[in-house]
Formats: sequence, C-alpha cells, structure tokens
Amino acid sequence: MNQPSISNQAGKNENAMSIEDKLRTLYHLQQIDSKIDKIRIIRGELPLEVQDLEDEIAMLKTRKENYEIANRDLMQKITSYKSSINECESLVKKYNEQLMNVRNNREYDSLSKEVEYQELEMQLAEKKIKEAEGQIVMNQENIERSAADLEDCEKERVIKASELQEIASETEIEEKKLLEESEFCKNKIEDRLLAAYTRIRKNVRNGLAVVTIERDACAGCFNKIPPQHQLDITNYKKIIVCEFCGRILVDKHIAEEEKVQ
Repeated sequence: MNQPSISNQAGKNENAMSIEDKLRTLYHLQQIDSKIDKIRIIRGELPLEVQDLEDEIAMLKTRKENYEIANRDLMQKITSYKSSINECESLVKKYNEQLMNVRNNREYDSLSKEVEYQELEMQLAEKKIKEAEGQIVMNQENIERSAADLEDCEKERVIKASELQEIASETEIEEKKLLEESEFCKNKIEDRLLAAYTRIRKNVRNGLAVVTIERDACAGCFNKIPPQHQLDITNYKKIIVCEFCGRILVDKHIAEEEKVQ
C-alpha cells in the first residue's frame, strides 16, 4: 500500500533537519498558530457583537424619530382640524343669523343645508381629532418603548466595547510574541513543506494541519490509520499525511514533548 506523504525537494534547510526535527518543528508551529487562532476567534466575536448592537441602536433611533415625526404631523393635523371647526362654527352662526331674515322657502332650505353641511364637517373634524389623539397615544407608547430599548442597547454596547478594548489590550502583546515565534519556526521549515502546511490549514475548518494519532486514528478526522503507517510515523521515515483529510501526522511522543516545554 502506498503511503500518502509530502515529498522532499530542494529547498530551505532541507539537509539541515532530520524528519523527526521537521515534524517536531511543524507540530510546535501548529501549537503556536492554534493559540493565535484562539486569540483571534475570541476577539473576532466581540467586534461582531458590538457592530450588531450599533446597528440595533441606529435602527431604534430611526424608529423613535419616525414616531416623533408622526406625532408632530398628527399635532399639526389636529391644529388644522380645530381651525376648521372654528371656521365651521363661524359659518353656522352666520347662516343661523341669516335664517332669521329669509324672504322665501328656497333661501331657508339653502341656508339650512349649509348649516347642516357645516355641522357635519365639524363632526368629521372632531372624529379625526379623536383618531389622531388615539394614534398619538400609541405612538408615544412606542417612543417610550424604543427609548427604553435604546438605553438598554447603549448600556450593553458600552460594556461589550469595554470588553473588546480590554481583550485587545491584553492579547496584543501575547499575539505579537506568538506571531514572532510563528515566523521563527516558519524560517526553519523548508519552503515546500511550509507551503503544504499553509495550504492544509486553509482547507480544514479548525486550522489544524498537524495532528497526532489518538487510539489508532487521525486526531483531525478520526479515521483509522493503518498499522504500517503508524510504524513509519513512529520511526520518522518520512512525512506522512492522513489519506482521508490530508493532515500531517506526528506520533504522540512529539506531542508529549511539546506539553512539557
């Protein structure tokens, strides 16, 4: 059975390191890069949360402003309706006075219809005023609710933004140190092997390009590794990758040494 492996070609430090040293360096690089990934994941979630809260705050502000604008428009309409009522009352008074001096039935009927029409206009305006006042009350409740939600969101945003700043401050030095260590390790690895490591990290979900064998299986995809492959990995004959997921495999002794360091 052919063993899946990464072949060695001329490149950086090819002859300076044994297979065992290459695997040990690769595994150490993986541990460093995993720590960097963890820092970025933790920090990466908070900016999204802060952005979501900022978007919600903007939406609540817009909603509150829309209700306030609607109420101002309704107040103007109420003023207009009241003005119409005053005009109608003046006309009713005028027509009633004219009714006292009519000369025939035709004038009387005409003025009576005008009075009736103006009274209907007043009733309609009063109805619209009540409807507008009811809508203002509903809008005011929505304004108060939006204001309360807005206050809660702003408080939460301040807390999350503070957490983000604190984490960024705490992890900045650590991340910088880890990046320097990662670069140092990469400089020790030959170009083709480093390219393979980088490619695998990009293609796997958790960024694990180098994994150990746990209970006779790949710790990355959990598929069984044939005994002969396990033996070759332990003997450091060549760099072997999992035939199922393509991850680089190292034996448990390298992992144990890494934990001690």
